[in-house]
Amino acid sequence: MLQKNGKVLIILNIGYARVSTGLQNLDLQEDSLKNYCCEKISTDHVSGAKSKRPGLEAAIDYARAGDKIVVWRLDRLGRNMEDLISLVNRLNEQGVSFHSTQENITMDKASSTGQLIFHLFAAFAEFERNLILERSSAGRAAARARGRLGGRPEKLTQQDLDLLKTLVDNGTPIKAIANQWNISRTTVYRYLDKMETSHEKE
Repeated sequence: MLQKNGKVLIILNIGYARVSTGLQNLDLQEDSLKNYCCEKISTDHVSGAKSKRPGLEAAIDYARAGDKIVVWRLDRLGRNMEDLISLVNRLNEQGVSFHSTQENITMDKASSTGQLIFHLFAAFAEFERNLILERSSAGRAAARARGRLGGRPEKLTQQDLDLLKTLVDNGTPIKAIANQWNISRTTVYRYLDKMETSHEKE
């Protein structure tokens, strides 16, 4: 508890749990969150790749300054490193800290340790994004060296599509992705729509 202007403020641990499909259950995550003394737990049954996670939004909206959002593992909160950092930034703007029970990591920019962890994660996210772009550029250069000319491809291979999806998930700008294959941003969005439709049918 904290005191402000003579009033006692109750600080809450707010749990968040997520599983990707209806075939999975939340028992393991919820047990971990309860052991961490979470007074409230919000849940989602949705893939981490989905941008809309109502349970997560409910947990963030419920949290007040001084509270802590708690997850079982880091990947339960963020879709990727950049998404995780963006969410932690959002929490910090509200004065809310974040903790992962499995990794025993607390991100709270109000403390020196929390700031260090946050900056390390941000550096890793930038490194990961640049590494993917470098590999993509090297692959295109190798193809050109073997006589495969650049320009607009008739059809991206499955490997290209997997890489394209990874780049998008890691927060790479659509314009930068389009430049990698010499295609338009509209074409990139069309491929993303096709992959999303195919995934939903499965």
